[in-house]
Amino acid sequence: MRFFMLVLVAALIAGCSGESIKQTRDREKKSAQLHTELAGMYYQRNQMAIALSEIDVALKANPSYAPAYNMGGLIHMALHEDREAEEGFLQSLRIDSMYSEAHNNYGWFLCQRGRVQESIAQFEDAVKNPLYATPELAYLNAGLCSQKEGKNQEAMNFLQQALHARPGMLQALFAMSQLKFTMQDFQGAQKYFARFASDLGTENMTAEQLWLGIRIARSVGDRNSEASYTLSLRGRYPDSPEAQQLSHGE
Repeated sequence: MRFFMLVLVAALIAGCSGESIKQTRDREKKSAQLHTELAGMYYQRNQMAIALSEIDVALKANPSYAPAYNMGGLIHMALHEDREAEEGFLQSLRIDSMYSEAHNNYGWFLCQRGRVQESIAQFEDAVKNPLYATPELAYLNAGLCSQKEGKNQEAMNFLQQALHARPGMLQALFAMSQLKFTMQDFQGAQKYFARFASDLGTENMTAEQLWLGIRIARSVGDRNSEASYTLSLRGRYPDSPEAQQLSHGE
């Protein structure tokens, strides 16, 4: 009887200890998540020093929290601290090889540093995860990076997949119109730019976007659209390089 009681007490203690460990781990994970989200907020505000301090707090709470390393990679990338940025992305993927956001962000880092072929592999890994909520972002980035490499057909395939995943994606519509214009498929460029302009509105376009609209409209003989985009470019961005090119008749 005494032996039975000792075993029962030991089991109860072990059970309580197990619950305590689980509670501690949950608390550490929640703390890491909170401070990673705060780091992201400061990153968006361009307050990089505070963002990094929040990442430090997150990793002290939970050294195995993959999103914290991914966020740290983005911050170091913005600071042009390439070694630290790459290590952050890689460590995130060592912890969770299916973490699509880290694959996408690492791919964009590689693309921006001229390592385009490596970047494409990361984007492709990102979309392999069926639980990835925003595959259109990886497809878009793969398209932009392929175009940067001069692989226009590959770029078009990726951009079409981005638009299949999210048909009204403005960045992909604009990228397709740029790509079609580069390939001298002016009718195709006009089709994608018309969808882009309809969804965004001329009043919300940047100088770069208006300038592309002007050149596409000229190429297909759409004088009304050319006049509208020209008026908007000159009125809203008179000192932009695009307005200067327009004035010089380029």
